[in-house]
Amino acid sequence: MTEIKTLADRIEDLLPQTQCTKCGYPACRPYAEAVACGEANYNQCPPGGAEGVARLAALLGKPVIPLNSANGVERPRPLAVIDEQLCIGCTLCMQACPVDAIVGAPKQMHTVVAELCTGCDLCVPPCPVDCISMPPVTGESTGWNAWSQAQADAARERHDRREARLARDREAAEARAAARRTGGVTALATTDASSNNVPAAATSAASATSVTDDADAKKRAIIQAALERARKKKEELAAKGQGPLNTEQVSADVQAQIDAAEARRRRLGLAGKPAEKSTENSAENLAEDGAKTQPPPTPAGTRNPR
Repeated sequence: MTEIKTLADRIEDLLPQTQCTKCGYPACRPYAEAVACGEANYNQCPPGGAEGVARLAALLGKPVIPLNSANGVERPRPLAVIDEQLCIGCTLCMQACPVDAIVGAPKQMHTVVAELCTGCDLCVPPCPVDCISMPPVTGESTGWNAWSQAQADAARERHDRREARLARDREAAEARAAARRTGGVTALATTDASSNNVPAAATSAASATSVTDDADAKKRAIIQAALERARKKKEELAAKGQGPLNTEQVSADVQAQIDAAEARRRRLGLAGKPAEKSTENSAENLAEDGAKTQPPPTPAGTRNPR
């Protein structure tokens, strides 16, 4: 099958694919589309230089004009170099590189793969420690004399792969956010998926929500078990005459802790059983926070005299 190329496709084929944004557009493809529809002029690509303008002029049937100095100047191709002694591993340059020419890891030294770098300069501004330099590496050669068609094609392919990866990451993040928003409703969608042939993305999101719900249920079960242990311990102490001396006139601080515990129990769905006394609520508060199961000592100012 013969591929039919649009004017934008043919313009893009003539661009150096450095993805530098100096043309005023986020990448080479948007610039090609803008030139094709007449929104941008064909002399806004500094990496292509004078030869690049001539190539586009021949395609468009227009006269050769000078490179627009507002977009930059034709120059030898630079190469990004990271100072290893200054790099802090912030990954900002990796995120800025349009062709994935920088490798590294968070809080680890980064480095530039020289064969992949297009000299776009985009990694320099985000660096917080100014550890990236852009020395020229092509001598007196500028524009297309400093860059080959093979290099342009390879850079274009890497850029397209990177854009596809970022799009997948965004879709996955949106699916996770949607799963969190829908909550229990999404779990119901999982059941319907088997019969209604719901798209795989929705089914996957529902599965993720189900895992989250299981974790919440496990947390509630652990807290409930801790509360039961606290109740039993209180009953044992009371049987030995070692229960709290004051369960009615507690201080304001202790009452605030009791109220907070009750609020947490209601949020977790554990408020079904009525509280026996205020000290039981206090024990629940301690159990939920991971403290020891023994009842807290009653403040001295609130004890009843024997």
